[in-house]
Amino acid sequence: MLVIVAPGQGAQTPGFLVPWLEDPTFASRFAWLSTVAGLDLAHYGTEADAETIRDTSIAQPLLVATSLVAALELFPHPSDAFAQIGAVAGHSVGELAAAAGARTITAEQAMVLVRERGRAMADAAAATPTGMTAVLGGDREEILAALATHGLTAANDNGPGQVVAAGTRDQLAALAAAPPAKARLVPLSVAGAFHTEHMAPAVEHLGTLGRSVSVHDPRTRLISNRDGQVVHEGKEVLRRIVGQIAHPVRWDLCMETMADLGVTGILEMPPAGTLTGIAKRALKGVETFALKTPDQLHDARDFCAKHGEASEMGTSPTWRMVVSPAKGTFHIAGDAADVDVLPAGAAIGDVASLRDRILVTAAHGGQVVEWLVEDGDLVSPGQPLLRLHPEGAA
Repeated sequence: MLVIVAPGQGAQTPGFLVPWLEDPTFASRFAWLSTVAGLDLAHYGTEADAETIRDTSIAQPLLVATSLVAALELFPHPSDAFAQIGAVAGHSVGELAAAAGARTITAEQAMVLVRERGRAMADAAAATPTGMTAVLGGDREEILAALATHGLTAANDNGPGQVVAAGTRDQLAALAAAPPAKARLVPLSVAGAFHTEHMAPAVEHLGTLGRSVSVHDPRTRLISNRDGQVVHEGKEVLRRIVGQIAHPVRWDLCMETMADLGVTGILEMPPAGTLTGIAKRALKGVETFALKTPDQLHDARDFCAKHGEASEMGTSPTWRMVVSPAKGTFHIAGDAADVDVLPAGAAIGDVASLRDRILVTAAHGGQVVEWLVEDGDLVSPGQPLLRLHPEGAA
């Protein structure tokens, strides 16, 4: 099982794009996305210093454009990717790249959204002096209690031994003065308290824009930052991406879902290293590949071929399929078991796991063609549950 992941803000380093832009095809595609974003991203990826590319309004479009164009280098025929990729995920802003890679939105839509996301988050960050600090090591419960004491948010939960605290500068200073036992604090080079209530104005702005974005259901499993669930309805993917701006990133739960899927290989898009580093600590036995430079592309394709396995979603139109959001036991809703037609949004059942019970709905509705599971079956994330045919379709 192959999972492709896209990094978030903070992964960028000065000059990381220099070797990539030596390829005329990469440079041409990158110039197109730069034009859509209205930024000279080639300059920022080759000549700008660390402080310049730390700017949220620059860093976010730079990262998304890089992931999208590098994906076309890795899979020159994009349709071939879906015969190998079992799931995609992106950390924070990387989720926009993942959504475009899964064909939920276009690359151009992703660039417009990330441009506006970056600007809006930069504006929100400028309103109040805020920041983020990585809390490494220590006891998880003690760390969360310490954050609560100081009014801080666990904005990124990246798995064992890595929680990122976010809040005002004063709150972070108070945490630094009294750190949790056995924990090391590392202030992050970011412009504000991302994924907290401080970003609420950015959510409102992007939500307004999002209402005009046309979407498609993902072509492969898309693992959501919000709770690690597999999301398979285009509008829900976009809603989560917008809300995620002011909501903590639960990368730990994303990795739990990868483990539930039986992941054997994780490939991180450039500028890679952060997410594969986390995976090495949290997902023992899973091979990783950090794609950093174009001279690795041949080996990266071999890695994909080794671990590649098509998603169970196949190539059927995904709007005809209802899939499981998580691993657990599926229970069919009584009202759904014996009907021939389901209205849009109707509940078809729920998936019960050790952690919670998740309602499953038929987002599009339609005529029931075939139940693909039975009541009480164990299901995996993204597993097809029900095949529907749109009402009135020939």
